[in-house]
Amino acid sequence: MGVKSVFSGLWWVLKKFWGALDATRRVLFNLLILVVLIALVGGLLNHGPKPLQDKTTLVLNLHGPLVEQFSGSPRDTAVAQLQGTKQKQTRLRDVLATLDAAAKDPKIGSVLLDLDAFGGAGLAGLNEVAAALDRFKASGKPVLAYGDSYNQRGYFLAARANEIYLHPMGMVLIEGFGRYRTYYKDALDRLGVSANVLRVGAFKNAAEPYFANAPSPAALEAESYLYGDLWARYTASVEAARKLPKGSIAQGIEKLPEALAAVKGNTAKLAFQSKLVDGIKTRDEMRDLLMARGAKDDKGNSYRRISFDEYQAYLKPEASHGPAVGVVVAEGEIVDGDAAAGRIGGDSTARQIRQAREDESVKAVVLRVNSPGGSAFASEIVRRELELTKKAGKPVVISMGDVAASGGYWIAMSSDEVIADPATVTGSIGVFGMLPTADKLLDKLSIHTGGYTSTWLAGGFDPRRPLDPRMQATVQQGINHIYEEFTSKAAAARKKSVAEIDAVAQGRVWTGAQAKERGLIDRLGSFDDAVQSAAKLAKLEGQPRLNYIERELGRFERLLASLDEVLAPAIATSIGNALRAELGFSLPKAAQQLQGELAFAAELSEGKKPFGAVVHCLCMAP
Repeated sequence: MGVKSVFSGLWWVLKKFWGALDATRRVLFNLLILVVLIALVGGLLNHGPKPLQDKTTLVLNLHGPLVEQFSGSPRDTAVAQLQGTKQKQTRLRDVLATLDAAAKDPKIGSVLLDLDAFGGAGLAGLNEVAAALDRFKASGKPVLAYGDSYNQRGYFLAARANEIYLHPMGMVLIEGFGRYRTYYKDALDRLGVSANVLRVGAFKNAAEPYFANAPSPAALEAESYLYGDLWARYTASVEAARKLPKGSIAQGIEKLPEALAAVKGNTAKLAFQSKLVDGIKTRDEMRDLLMARGAKDDKGNSYRRISFDEYQAYLKPEASHGPAVGVVVAEGEIVDGDAAAGRIGGDSTARQIRQAREDESVKAVVLRVNSPGGSAFASEIVRRELELTKKAGKPVVISMGDVAASGGYWIAMSSDEVIADPATVTGSIGVFGMLPTADKLLDKLSIHTGGYTSTWLAGGFDPRRPLDPRMQATVQQGINHIYEEFTSKAAAARKKSVAEIDAVAQGRVWTGAQAKERGLIDRLGSFDDAVQSAAKLAKLEGQPRLNYIERELGRFERLLASLDEVLAPAIATSIGNALRAELGFSLPKAAQQLQGELAFAAELSEGKKPFGAVVHCLCMAP
């Protein structure tokens, strides 16, 4: 192939690439103009939502996991739409507000739980929704549930319904709590990779899979105690809601093979016989039941209803003036620097707390924590900002969600009160770090390293070389110090001795109820309990106004956020079509995966320190 042919090929590629960019630019520009026009026309024509009719059924069709805040920035969401990877999420506070508003709405006659697309939540979050369903029922209106099938998390909510119905080919699957982990020690040894895990805490087993082939006795002890308590709470709650004999769920699981054989594998019939559901109905039969119980829609072929998303337009917005309780949501991994919603950035979350402190209308702060931990440094940055808020005279109350463990517990240590759900996963006061080295792997590949450094510390973190014992000792001392900081700060916050905290620390994870027994939290309660406590400490009268302190969006992000569920997919489709038209092909999934891997590697390389201690439990709410 001649030079001319090579340059011709390159020119063709560049020409096609430029054409794709130009086509994308034109598509984006035209669609953005369309968005503005639609917004203007909509603003002129919109006179509010159409009034609801009597006996309307609110369909609580929850999609995706239950979260404290939507993850990612509007830009991330737009990119996910473009790539077709966006996942639906349901915000907990929206569900609670919807149910409480519907309970008082005379037009809403009942609630239908549709949980087929529900991604679940931890038991603490489910308890919040279950309590809201109970409040709705207390208004005298019924709650019905219908599902093609029910998984463990969905059934926990369905159990609150006055009546539960199941499709004839469906099932109720309640499995229990626990987890199996994959252990890599033998594989790493064969590869020639050393994990070099350093830790403090006999129960700090987050990194155990990298230096062991099976869970340690300490890990099994801690997990059996944790999951045993959570399972007992789950079964007791469901059995009480369904008026089942105590222990019937566990007994049903033990006898499942025989019971299923007796009904010839008919899982729906077994659920009915076990009194887990009240009836078996096809979709059309359920529709007929709802029409008979409520009212027909305008077309007369279905029941009068409104979906969860549609009902949001009927909710009254929070007042924007007057004294308020500021709410800062701390959800996800704790990382250094700034982070978008769904992760806790040490700097960005501290900035939100500082904003609440400096806002004269905010009289108290509630930090809603749902995090398994992460960076020790970032955790301390957040904790210190809460400490300054207390010193400024504003009460600080911690509300723990599904998980507030390790770093999630660290950031909760400077407050006037800590409130957790009985099923919150918390504690895990411990520290670990990992310094992987691959010198043996390189030897197997006949790859060698060499060079000169002025001190042993200069190449101390080089993963191509064996870990210097002096480096190991140095890092271990740093981890020991962070553990001492952790326990001493916890002791001061809980008004206990360091020895008392150390006895219940050591990296061990507890449920909220177990943590209360050991003095790691102040009391058990809900998010609303935390809000009421903060208002009382601030001497606010009546129902307090809530002011959610969230990251401010830039102009472009606000524009992206304005794209609704119809326009965003349209943009993604149009851009994809433009790329295919110009290039003749679309980006393969492998390229998208590579992009994600490179982004992850870039994120790791952004760290300013070669090593950082981690306060993370690597745990999740079951």
